Formats: sequence, structure tokens, C-alpha cells
Amino acid sequence: MLNIIPETNEEIAKIRQVIIDAFGRTEEADLVDKIRHSPNFIPELSLIAVENQQVLGHILFSRIVIEAPQQTIPALVLAPLAVISSRQHQGIGSKLIQAGLSKCCELDHAIVIVIGEPNYYQRFGFQTASEFGLQSSLSIPDPVFMALELKPNALTNISGMVRYPEYFQEV
Repeated sequence: MLNIIPETNEEIAKIRQVIIDAFGRTEEADLVDKIRHSPNFIPELSLIAVENQQVLGHILFSRIVIEAPQQTIPALVLAPLAVISSRQHQGIGSKLIQAGLSKCCELDHAIVIVIGEPNYYQRFGFQTASEFGLQSSLSIPDPVFMALELKPNALTNISGMVRYPEYFQEV
């Protein structure tokens, strides 16, 4: 039975191993450590997929801002999503995204930004961010930079720069 639950301090080392296994490198795991120690960290939005006391996956949503001409709009960034390599393509990532987006809604967040595979994230309602008039402070191709309105029309009449914290530059 797969359960999606918030991380606790006991799982931090296991989460790091899951992320390293999923990506085959340490940069994304280092990013999670930096987010955890930043004011952008939201503990309730760091979720793990657990089965038989084994951590199989992790998803993290953290604070980010959209700098629009007249205002700064709060948003969340989904990064990273990781599932151990031996259990990928079994729906665990999808369950993490669904549970995570549901928790984001419960906590009254309106906008989620992600950099990822368009065919994958479009299934959850993400659209190319440029369609909303958003640009990224990171140098990334347009199709992989996506946004999701958790509240209807959250991005209506908003255009601007999604300002990633400095630690994202290192991934």
C-alpha cells in the first residue's frame, strides 16, 4: 500500500538517496537541502511516497515569486519530483503530483510553476508559461517552462518574470 505523507526529519537521508538514485547525480538532492534551509521551504509541501516503510519517491513545492510590472505575485515551484529508478513508470510520480497539488490547494496557494517534460506535466493541467505571459529568470527552453492555475484565472492579466532563487542556478 503506497502512502503519500509529509516528510519528517527521520526521512531526510532516505529522501536524499531517492533523489540521487532518480537523477543519477547529487545536484537535485543538494537543491532540496538548500530549499529546506531557506525561508522558501514549506514543510507540509515536502511529501514522500512510502510503501512498507521504504521511501520510494519525493516531491517538493517551495515559494517563488512572479515579478510583474506593478506587483510581486507569490507562487510555488514544483522541484524536484523524484522516484527511485527501480519503481519509475508505475504511477508513483503521478500520485505524488496529485497529492501535492491537492495539498497546495488546501493551503490556499494559487499558482504552481514547473520545469519539466511537457507531455508529462500537461496531464495535470500545466500549460506553457509563456502562454500566460511569464518568462523565467533561468535560461531554459520555452516548452519545458510551465505554469498551473490552482485557482481559476490566477494568472489572468499577470505577466512578468518568474524569479528563481539563486540556488536554482546550480542545478
